[in-house]
Amino acid sequence: MNTATSTAYDYKVVRQFAIMTVVWGIVGMGLGVFIAAQLAWPFLNFDLPWTSFGRLRPLHTNAVIFAFGGCALFATSYYSVQRTCQTTLFAPKLAAFTFWGWQLVILLAAISLPLGFTSSKEYAELEWPIDILITIVWVSYAVVFFGTLATRKVKHIYVGNWFFGAFILTVAILHLVNNLEVPVTAMKSYSVYAGATDAMVQWWYGHNAVGFFLTAGFLGIMYYFVPKQAERPVYSYRLSIVHFWALITVYIWAGPHHLHYTALPDWAQSLGMVMSLILLAPSWGGMINGMMTLSGAWHKLRSDPILRFLVVSLAFYGMSTFEGPMMAIKTVNALSHYTDWTIGHVHAGALGWVAMVSIGALYHLIPKVFGRVQMHSIGLINAHFWLATIGTVLYIASMWVNGIAQGLMWRAINEDGTLTYSFVEALEASHPGFVVRMIGGAIFFTGMLLMAYNTWRTVQAAKPAEYEAAAQIA
Repeated sequence: MNTATSTAYDYKVVRQFAIMTVVWGIVGMGLGVFIAAQLAWPFLNFDLPWTSFGRLRPLHTNAVIFAFGGCALFATSYYSVQRTCQTTLFAPKLAAFTFWGWQLVILLAAISLPLGFTSSKEYAELEWPIDILITIVWVSYAVVFFGTLATRKVKHIYVGNWFFGAFILTVAILHLVNNLEVPVTAMKSYSVYAGATDAMVQWWYGHNAVGFFLTAGFLGIMYYFVPKQAERPVYSYRLSIVHFWALITVYIWAGPHHLHYTALPDWAQSLGMVMSLILLAPSWGGMINGMMTLSGAWHKLRSDPILRFLVVSLAFYGMSTFEGPMMAIKTVNALSHYTDWTIGHVHAGALGWVAMVSIGALYHLIPKVFGRVQMHSIGLINAHFWLATIGTVLYIASMWVNGIAQGLMWRAINEDGTLTYSFVEALEASHPGFVVRMIGGAIFFTGMLLMAYNTWRTVQAAKPAEYEAAAQIA
């Protein structure tokens, strides 16, 4: 092919988002280690409002979900949609705007949250001016993604793009509905909903932010990068389509399981529980499909740490999507709710599934968009894999132990009906778990530092001519 006249993929925006995924991963996870240390040693709050756990914790969740996770989704969706559609990105200037717009959203979050500007809604804490900016960037993202699909050179729409498309559309609807608010000052607003309705709308949003932002979007990553790295076709394309429709049909109903034993009507709580249990089937269908893609290629796990990241992420996906429905059962939830067990469950998904599948995808993608054969050091990738795995296991095991201990201590009663333990006694019993959780997080964070160094060396060795050659559509 004559490269002078050929069409090239738009890899510039992919490179930008890929690099910022690593940067925001370090920022968000480093902040996570710090606030974990605050829970173990409260003097680290420094008696200052803007360094208190209450303000830094939402900054941590926004940084890891929307900065790290969001940039990973932008990078991988922009990369895979071009390659599966055999065409360049639609509206490249709009794609560039999504990069700079998203970085501005993150920067504004980093400023406003420590200053105490918050809507107080979980995963939707940002105030109304930033919500408007998010909407503009997200609509631009949808135009670029669906425009690329519409101008594709192949008839078929690959299943990974179905997942990315569902994630983009559903997150848009969730964001708009949950953030309907009445501004009262430049940085303060009140929700248009009240009482139990506000709680229901919030957890319809909150759990589906998990279901679509952190699950459907990252399944889009899985369906592209696992077959690519394994060099095997997806195990069952039919199963992947069943997985898609079953997942998006059921997930949207699961939110009420966050509100067991609250003022939410009992029928809504039971509906959330039943739908959460049904959700186990499509979740495991997808996990099995990803795992079975390695049929005939299992030997590659011995020598390919990138594939190891992707496969272990699927194992954690299977584990956390089993644990979630179990915790949604009302009798189990009576023990687990408000305890560290929930924190452990969240991080089994966040570190084990979301972060590890993102890291594996980035290790696959970064050399390709910078025109390199492979990352600077495979040995560093291998070290990163073990740090990430050990860190995740320490984190979730400590939170399981803490959570079950807390649940049992809080419900323990004496013969006369008084509480056996005070809250402070439960807190003292939790302290060793807090320390182990911080150590696990620090080990995971160390792996991210290795990734940053490996990425820097890979990028530094690349030349602009190699970028251009890599971007040519074959």
